[in-house]
Amino acid sequence: MIDLLLAQRPLAELILVNAILAYSQYIALRAGVFSLATAGLASLGAYTAAVLTVRWGVPMPLGLAAAALAGAAAGGLLALPLARLRGVFQAIATLAFVQIVLSLALYAEPLTGGAMGMNGLPRTVQGWHLLGVFALVLYLVFALSRGGVGRAFDTIRQEETVAVSLGIRVVRYHRLAFALSGAIAGLGGGVMAHRNYSLVPEDFGFPLLVSVLTFVVLGGRAAVLGPLAGAAVLTALPELARPLADYRLAVNGLLMVLFIVYLPHGVVDTVILQARRLRLAARRRAAEAQA
Repeated sequence: MIDLLLAQRPLAELILVNAILAYSQYIALRAGVFSLATAGLASLGAYTAAVLTVRWGVPMPLGLAAAALAGAAAGGLLALPLARLRGVFQAIATLAFVQIVLSLALYAEPLTGGAMGMNGLPRTVQGWHLLGVFALVLYLVFALSRGGVGRAFDTIRQEETVAVSLGIRVVRYHRLAFALSGAIAGLGGGVMAHRNYSLVPEDFGFPLLVSVLTFVVLGGRAAVLGPLAGAAVLTALPELARPLADYRLAVNGLLMVLFIVYLPHGVVDTVILQARRLRLAARRRAAEAQA
């Protein structure tokens, strides 16, 4: 039994890394920001952590902190020109940001290794480190959801004109969402750099961009546990069904289409909605029985 659990340890670590990146996408979507910048922000955090650790000998915890700060700063700066864009225009602009970051990683060859990337990175992140970082991110998202910021995000996402009429400063909250999403993505990228032994620009290309979006869509865009559920299912499915491992991107795309059509709220949100309906129906029946 212990051997079986140890054999699944790399898969569990990969689920935690993907869940951290999924929460970056979740924060943006929850605030009504259609951002696809998570892959670019994660790339920025990954190269920041790797360069600091390998080139300048900075300890791993400081490297991760610098990666989160770099992601937050990039997200905050990105919000300045994009906060007034909406919908598809916002998505295209963030997609362009990802392309710019990956191009810079290619051109800055003396620092990043260019197309060959950075190889032989020391693996300084262990399983308990990943668990700690994930717990920190989950606590942050839970605390955010239960406070005024989470309620403002929900109002903006559901109806922006109502949010404005209630005095909610939409642009200010969009900038906050960009910065928080950037900090989490940068932290996730830093963890990837310290876990994967190597770092190349292709790690943060279109497949990662689609994957983090799929994690949130499949898991649920409102419930806090939605991104974790989506990351767990979509990471474990191809690994457990080995013949599907080479078709991960196609599987993710197919599942996204099926869930959008047949389960648009995602797994966790749908379960919560059904539980609420059953609870209300039970109360209604109890009230009718007493009448």
